[in-house]
Amino acid sequence: MPTHTTSAGGTGTVTMPEFCRALGLGAFLLLVASTLLLSQPCDLLIVRKYNVQPMETDETGSFSWSTVIPSETLVWHPCYASPTQCARLIVPLNYSDPAGDKAVIAMARVPAAVAPDSTEYRGPVLLNPGGPGGSGVDLVLNAGPLISALVGPQFDVLGFDPRGVGRSTPRASFFETDLERVLWGGQNGIQASLSVLNTSADGLAREWARAQIVGQLAGERQREVLAHINTDQTATDMLSIVKAHGREKLLYWGFSYGSVLGETFASMFPDKIERMVIDGVVDIKNYYKTLWSTNLIDTDKTMNAFFTYCHAVGPSNCPFYAPTPDLIAANLTALYDSVKARPVPVRTRDSYGLVDYNRLRVTIFSSLYSPWAMWAPVAHGLAALARGDGAPLYSLLETPSFQCECGEADGEPPIVRDAATAILCNDGDPVPEAFKELEKYFEEMTSKSGWAEIWAGIRTACVGWPDIPKARFRGPFEANTSFPLLVVGNTADPVTPLWAAKETAKGFPNAVVLTQDSPGHCSISAPSVCTQTYIRDYFVNGTLPPPGTVCPIVGTPFPDSGASLHQKNVKQEFLGGEQAAEETLALSVDDQAVLHAVKKLSESCKLPRMF
Repeated sequence: MPTHTTSAGGTGTVTMPEFCRALGLGAFLLLVASTLLLSQPCDLLIVRKYNVQPMETDETGSFSWSTVIPSETLVWHPCYASPTQCARLIVPLNYSDPAGDKAVIAMARVPAAVAPDSTEYRGPVLLNPGGPGGSGVDLVLNAGPLISALVGPQFDVLGFDPRGVGRSTPRASFFETDLERVLWGGQNGIQASLSVLNTSADGLAREWARAQIVGQLAGERQREVLAHINTDQTATDMLSIVKAHGREKLLYWGFSYGSVLGETFASMFPDKIERMVIDGVVDIKNYYKTLWSTNLIDTDKTMNAFFTYCHAVGPSNCPFYAPTPDLIAANLTALYDSVKARPVPVRTRDSYGLVDYNRLRVTIFSSLYSPWAMWAPVAHGLAALARGDGAPLYSLLETPSFQCECGEADGEPPIVRDAATAILCNDGDPVPEAFKELEKYFEEMTSKSGWAEIWAGIRTACVGWPDIPKARFRGPFEANTSFPLLVVGNTADPVTPLWAAKETAKGFPNAVVLTQDSPGHCSISAPSVCTQTYIRDYFVNGTLPPPGTVCPIVGTPFPDSGASLHQKNVKQEFLGGEQAAEETLALSVDDQAVLHAVKKLSESCKLPRMF
């Protein structure tokens, strides 16, 4: 097992964490976690001080966001499963015209286990799961109690849907009905099949042409709204949320694109930082240029980790095992060739489709985000596919067949690609519309990484974007902040390489890079008591890890591999392997809670994908 190391000079590299995608854990896990972890029911004092209203339901007896009346002051409502509370905050649509039109930001939180007037209460930690376009509300609904167990019971854990996303309004939606979106290209509308751009001779040209149509729809139907759906306005929304809590400075944990949002906030409001963790760091200058060209530096390293782990745990734990890692890689290549020549038809209880090259490639790439959640089922799916059975692999990214609803539901709006496209295209520099320019970009990208056949679709989505005024704040993305940033990166992150974390830290004096020695996107994609203890200490005490700190992980992505998570292994990890005496190896209660939470997150939670 790797050791916890520190060096004076540092070390050298997303469920997936859209941070832990908010699709990850489900209501059942939320209920179980809220029982097992540190969350506690609010007593009457906490309810009164928090201004929490009685829970209202719709005619079906379910919670409905329509019962949460937007307000310029925070009014919290019990919602979903206890202890979650929801609110909707009115903010200016355009902060340059605060008396003009309004936006409404939907929020969900797991409240602190202490009263807000207690000396122990520390305020809300705002979360962003990534994307762009990821739902912070979903993140809290699916993983809020787990994240609360990591940061500590003295904090509220608060997720919000950024403007344009999900339950916040106005919502970015270029299609007038769900049916129109599905007829255009599946339930996500814009890149419904998560296309591999070169699966056909005209694949790139088709995506270029489709982007032109989507850009026209966006400009015709939502131009005025889209001008205010961007990262700098969302950063200002975060300041509004902080002020609505009666506080002056931000506590924040942002994953993946959430690092862009965090760095933008820190650059705009450097004196408003109480604590900021950016985890899985995007090259922000590259992002704002709409290049997306530095993300894949370590993707092959992540893929190779799958081959290495699969070989190491053996055939009884990795069904796709072969005698060497290179042979496992060769067998995967053979499967790519096989489904290119003859896609495998699949019919499941909920849907049907093909395991073709596109689906296989996208499934493998998605699994690189969250090895602990996906590599074991992927290995099973690959072994079954090699036998001609595509159902196990197909099910990993399966969505139920679309059912047309009569009438407009007032419940949960879907998370669609429209918001992601709006945010990244509005934020970034204009992309040349000429198809030859896109061809040149695609050739340059594919010469650096085979995964560019998926990744290049992000920039492609902006080639037909309308001429909407860009975000007001264009940098510089660096500042001397009121409190140093904690910058977290994995050694083998498939889409946010450690290099970007180190570059980012250079622009923020006294920021420290904490390295986690693991594959996967963002720290919560793998269990490390070491990493999460440093993050908690940072939030609670303001202490930073020594420069050059590298944290190991616990176990392997294959849960039955015999690399048990018993106390001895964990404590050796936490102590850097330096303490061998059995009597010193018992975990503290806090360490046990951290281990339980981060294991659940890494095994069950998937952050939003960027593609």
